[in-house]
Amino acid sequence: MSTSSNLHRSGSSVAWDTETTAVEPRDADLVGIGCCWADELDDMAYIAIGHKSGQNLDKSTVLEALRPILESADHPKAMQNSKFDRLVFFFQGVKVQGVIIDTMLASYVLNPEGSHKLSELGLRYLGVQALNYTDLVPKGQTIADISIPAVADYCGMDVYSTYHLVNKLRADLEQVPDLHKLLLEIEQPLVPALEQMEIDGICIDVDYLKEFSKTLETDLAAIERRAYEAAGEKFSLGSPKQLSDLLFDKLNLDRKKSRKIKTGYSTDAATLEKLRDDHPVVEAIVEHRTLTKLKTTYVDKLPSLVRNDTGRLHTDFNQAITSTGRLSSSDPNLQNIPIRTAFSRRIRKAFIPQEGWLMAAADYSQIELRILAHLTQEPVLVETYRKGEDVHSLTARLLFEKDEVTAEERRLGKVINFGVIYGMGAQRFARESGASVNDSRTFIDRFNKRYPKVFRYLQQMQREAIAQGFVTTIKGRRRYFNFTSDSIRNQRGKDPNSINLDKLKTRDQFDAQLLRAAANAPIQGSSADIIKIAMVRLHDVLQNRRARLLLQVHDELVFEVHPDEWEALQPEIKSAMETAVELTVPLMVEVRAGQNWMETK
Repeated sequence: MSTSSNLHRSGSSVAWDTETTAVEPRDADLVGIGCCWADELDDMAYIAIGHKSGQNLDKSTVLEALRPILESADHPKAMQNSKFDRLVFFFQGVKVQGVIIDTMLASYVLNPEGSHKLSELGLRYLGVQALNYTDLVPKGQTIADISIPAVADYCGMDVYSTYHLVNKLRADLEQVPDLHKLLLEIEQPLVPALEQMEIDGICIDVDYLKEFSKTLETDLAAIERRAYEAAGEKFSLGSPKQLSDLLFDKLNLDRKKSRKIKTGYSTDAATLEKLRDDHPVVEAIVEHRTLTKLKTTYVDKLPSLVRNDTGRLHTDFNQAITSTGRLSSSDPNLQNIPIRTAFSRRIRKAFIPQEGWLMAAADYSQIELRILAHLTQEPVLVETYRKGEDVHSLTARLLFEKDEVTAEERRLGKVINFGVIYGMGAQRFARESGASVNDSRTFIDRFNKRYPKVFRYLQQMQREAIAQGFVTTIKGRRRYFNFTSDSIRNQRGKDPNSINLDKLKTRDQFDAQLLRAAANAPIQGSSADIIKIAMVRLHDVLQNRRARLLLQVHDELVFEVHPDEWEALQPEIKSAMETAVELTVPLMVEVRAGQNWMETK
């Protein structure tokens, strides 16, 4: 273990990596540990502790020798995807401290698009062609089956690449100080919070879900009967070919709203959305498809993902995947549970606290509209939020030009308030509101006239995306845009204010979608920034408290809390979230508790 003394003397960060038998840290056997502490190829080591053949060192001896280094913040560390390695060490009894740079997160902050894998970064920045894991480890084997020298070379290249990436990535980050700050103050501090959330997991009521599945089977059968009645015949709702034959051959729906594929015409979600108003059977098909997917994804799958050793569900939180800065989750994906639908409420009922505790949720109220008010400085919106008044009623009053509005008129105001953020057009507004297309167009025109700064801001973001190739959030996070049409690409580098959007309108659906995303990205990305800051704060607040942060879904954080802690903790949660950033309008958070997640709404 002479390596230990070298690491103690190292002044710069040391790159670390683990080799394991599984991608789930809780199930993984630790096979080896790699580290690189200087520039030369000799300045690294591979410590073999779990190979099936060859001379391994004793694992407990190795971990105890490394513990003073791994658990000390005084020994700066560099890691690629540090959450994974931190979790691996955690389940070996070692709590890693002092990770000063995560190369995966640094790459993600610099440009969220594309791959942030170590092999890709090594090739891009260092010209290093790394060996693929699948080339090293044959199918059906694990890395423990591979010889120590072969894994030493493989792991050595990983830590060598990580070590040398640090200065390359830092140099890029220092060119954009806001991005460097984003990495150091938001993304990297979030890792320990996500690590703890994955360790803790969440309880679900398996028996409830099994009964719910039976109910959904009955619901699906009823939808099938409705679809058969609307179509005038039986067909398989799950067969794309039969759906194509039915919709475009037998019912003669507009083929221009679809595209030709091998089995006929496409019946994907985008096509069905265009056909939704053309025949009653389409609505039944959409409903059946949606419910089937939700049933298989959540109701039927969640029980199978409960671990026997913890009795809880442990999702993986992905920090470097979305282009907007939002977190995603997998195995299962809890980010896609529908919001505020009958189905979502019934799914949420299955999420329960540990016995004797409370389930709690803290939800930002209209956070994206508040961010919109802040970014645009639209005086009517700003004043409404400062006074604590109802912004949806305000919009409805302006649109309908009356002092008092009905609940239905307020609903239309809400649809357009949120829809405008996502570039909603008249057709989409008509579908969601039930209004005619002409009335919808009138409403949108009135909205733009009543809130002129909102309209100008959204267009300005599109111009900036065209001119500079990116837009930014309130914390400086960037989202880049690569337009395809020459008419837009030729505007790169020009003054954004000189760009005439009307002249650049294109039939290119991809570019049109990118322009809508450009208008929305600063709003959605700022929302992601804010909730991540809140999570970092709350991770500290909950230390040594009988409470756990369990989930982040959309603009909501979910906790389980011991009843004795709830009264004192509730205002602390609210304060941490509402003061995460300072806007020109107040952030508002609703905090509630109940016996399951559904009861917190």
